[in-house]
Amino acid sequence: MLLASLLLFTSPAEAQLSSNFYDSSCPNALTTIRSGIQAAVRTEQRMAASLIRLHFHDCFVQGCDASILLDDTPSFTGERTARPNANSVRGYEVIDGVKSQLESQCPGVVSCADIVAVAARDASEAVNGPTWTVNLGRRDSTDASRAAAESDLPGFNDPLDRLVERFDTKGLSARDMVALSGSHTIGQARCATFRGRIHNNASDIDADFAATRRQQCPSAAGNGNDNLAPLDLVTPNSFDNNYFRNLVERRGLLQSDQVLFSGGSTDGIVDEYSRDPAAFSSDFAAAMVRMGDIEPLTGSRGEVRRVCTAVNAAA
Repeated sequence: MLLASLLLFTSPAEAQLSSNFYDSSCPNALTTIRSGIQAAVRTEQRMAASLIRLHFHDCFVQGCDASILLDDTPSFTGERTARPNANSVRGYEVIDGVKSQLESQCPGVVSCADIVAVAARDASEAVNGPTWTVNLGRRDSTDASRAAAESDLPGFNDPLDRLVERFDTKGLSARDMVALSGSHTIGQARCATFRGRIHNNASDIDADFAATRRQQCPSAAGNGNDNLAPLDLVTPNSFDNNYFRNLVERRGLLQSDQVLFSGGSTDGIVDEYSRDPAAFSSDFAAAMVRMGDIEPLTGSRGEVRRVCTAVNAAA
């Protein structure tokens, strides 16, 4: 494993967040989170990918504020049912379980947003992926927005220029984007998200790979939508750089994966990562830190929810 050095870069959020935020107020917080995440991944290895993705989908909408965890209320429709999240984002119950343990130890201290951020790091570690130091001190939002989730989250059919634009809007570079996409070295995708790619007979997909994936994903819309396929067919449960090797061989499962290596501006980064796993690991860790620093609520903004699914007034 490779520990990213946080001395290489500084963001405004880092001035307010601190890796030792809970050292006095809840000294066993990180140990409790790690134990919960390790147990969840032992029970279902796919959960590692799900928890990393949960953090990503949280941070890209209103910042890293745990807004994705909120249930709908009479005053807002939350993010869970947004198109990029519905029947797709997982791991809510894992976060809820860890939060319950922390509330019994340190009531009202550890935010749901920080739990989600630490869970992503611990999930990566649990499958022998990169590790990094998580900045802490985020507070939780008191609202959520389905509309924001549908407008801000990348889509599985987005072209390269749209993906670059989406990440740039969040303060992340094209290199960050490619590194973060490498989390697709683990996890699975639903047939509905890659049906078009494997059935369109395009030149950017390996024919044998497409034929294999068609066996469990029929061409007819609505038929087998929820059938799952590993994002990395070769080493689906190993956090490695094989995702990038797949892209070079035109074996990216999602269209938004393959566009990273399709004759465009990110080809060189994909090629580098396919040959240099250490570079990928280092860049992934650094990009996760930067993503975790997107627009956090600190100080008196937001709140520390008692339960992650509801604001305190309604908890």
